[in-house]
Amino acid sequence: MADRNNEWKKEEDDEADQEIDETSYKAQKDAILLAIEVSESMLTPPPASDSKKADRDSPVQAALKCAYHLMEQRIISNPKDMMGILLFGTEKSKFHDDGSGRGGLGYPHCYLFIDLDVPAADEVRALKTLVEEGEDDDEVLKPTGETVSMSNVLFCANQIFTTKAANFGSRRLFIVTDNDDPHASDKAARSAAAVRAKDLYDLGVTIDLFPITRGDSTFQVDKFYDDIIYQDPVSGEANTTEVRSSKSGDGLSLLNSLISNVNSKQTAKRALFSNLPFEIAPGLRISVKGYNVVHRQTPARTCYIWLDGEKPQIASGETTRIAEDSARTVEKQEIKKAYKFGGEYVYFTPEEQKKLRDFGSPIIRIIGFKPRKALPVWASVKKSTFIFPSEEDYVGSTRVYTALWQKLLRDEKMGIAWCITRANAQPVLAAILPSKEQSDEDCATPYLPSGLWIYPLPFVDDLRDINPPGKLAKSSNELTDQMRTIVRQLQLPKAMYNPTKYPNPSLQWHYRILQALALEEEVPEKAEDATLPKFKAISKRAGGYLEDWSETLEQEATQAQQARAIKRDPEDGLHERPAKRSRAGSEKPSGAGLGMPQLKEAVESGSITKMTVAQLKDVLAAKGLSTSGRKMDLVERVEQWVEENT
Repeated sequence: MADRNNEWKKEEDDEADQEIDETSYKAQKDAILLAIEVSESMLTPPPASDSKKADRDSPVQAALKCAYHLMEQRIISNPKDMMGILLFGTEKSKFHDDGSGRGGLGYPHCYLFIDLDVPAADEVRALKTLVEEGEDDDEVLKPTGETVSMSNVLFCANQIFTTKAANFGSRRLFIVTDNDDPHASDKAARSAAAVRAKDLYDLGVTIDLFPITRGDSTFQVDKFYDDIIYQDPVSGEANTTEVRSSKSGDGLSLLNSLISNVNSKQTAKRALFSNLPFEIAPGLRISVKGYNVVHRQTPARTCYIWLDGEKPQIASGETTRIAEDSARTVEKQEIKKAYKFGGEYVYFTPEEQKKLRDFGSPIIRIIGFKPRKALPVWASVKKSTFIFPSEEDYVGSTRVYTALWQKLLRDEKMGIAWCITRANAQPVLAAILPSKEQSDEDCATPYLPSGLWIYPLPFVDDLRDINPPGKLAKSSNELTDQMRTIVRQLQLPKAMYNPTKYPNPSLQWHYRILQALALEEEVPEKAEDATLPKFKAISKRAGGYLEDWSETLEQEATQAQQARAIKRDPEDGLHERPAKRSRAGSEKPSGAGLGMPQLKEAVESGSITKMTVAQLKDVLAAKGLSTSGRKMDLVERVEQWVEENT
């Protein structure tokens, strides 16, 4: 593979800070179109059952309820994302309304129930009316007796994405159906559908399938949908993905199964960087993409709105810089960045700043290999980035990537790499770690993709000196053995923590309140919290062991206290302890009484940094200056005042 001088695929921002703001990648807009089949089988409810947990929704009802659940979440958590619902197999047809009533003639048996757009509260209420109250006055959910062309459905989806979400970074089509072979005897229709699916793929649209099954039946993807669904970019040779079916039956909720499957894919896989050169050895390069698989989720950012117009509008803010002496507006090109060093300000032009940040073109370069066990636990200072091969720049990248991944796994090795993942980013040293197959029994993280990860390593500047604690009392072997039994009794399933089962309760409660207010629903009284301990189960499994451990601990604690009392010298109690020094005598003088000579001497000697925050605020208040900010801000303000008034 020849070395190619690739242009960096990300937009370069000359003024960008060195630290990457990953929220910008998280904020990339996403468009989801749910295509739900309406057929006799999809409208048939499950058999009646006396079980309270039995499913009572037809697949179409469950799919619409799932869409409602997803839409009411996204209207709050992802306010800029788009979502739409396309029903196919309906007797009626409807596309974009053009006022002539002929909007659906081009796409027979395709009914655009909710157009692809940012979900509005009115649309959510209309969907709620359909799924909860069952009001279908327009007979939208009436199936056709004719064969529905899947190529027509996919072409309709293509037009929707092209017209409504042309510039979105993530566009996805979710297909919900129970028919695994819609064109069993029509090869021409199958070929036409495959061509339309390829058109969607070329457009950048990802197709995800959510099959519905009943009882012991199976959904055979290889009959038709193998040619429709293209492989996930974060899967491949290193990741074998399977299509999970949503099952209906006694004791199983089709709705919950469908919501679980949709939620697992509702967050788009957004690349942190694309087609980055990965140099394994001199002259041997492949290209990779980086994915931010784990990201701390926070509530959607608040915004200000203007209410005096016909409808509320978001108020956007602008920053204007004004010169202190003349009050004139200062343009961006007039400003220079300055850093304080030794009491002086060092100025840099934008060109000089760019040179300071330039450590070469973005690249991941392996500089050596070490045993995996040489990596200490404390070296985890930042979260890892998942990398996966891209064939766009170097053909054969996937094969080389897979060979390296398997070799590192087999020999329990790790790569040490020099990484610059983005233009203007600071270089980091990182370990290249392989993760095991998700199907591997020894895999501790089956919810994460298998492949290679960039694991940032700390520099010497990141390490801090820690004073180790003094001599501590250690538990006896008996106490340790008892606790070991308790831990074994209370282990999580498969002895691992799976984050997909534990939503953030504070985040969910925040969204639930906003959702209730936005959709004019009743405000819930209590938040759902899956992290609360199951006290009854804990007591049943380990209650007796915990009581025994508590008794043993109390006995050992009493013995330890008695042993310390015996070791004390009896004569120590006869000597009087030295009287404590009065704190009043050691109090530092107020900063308000310091004059110019004292302040100047403090600044020059550097002792001003030893003054307390209260003293610094006294000095600033006495000079009529602002007292807000951190200690270093206060010190800098005092130094600047002394410098200006000397």
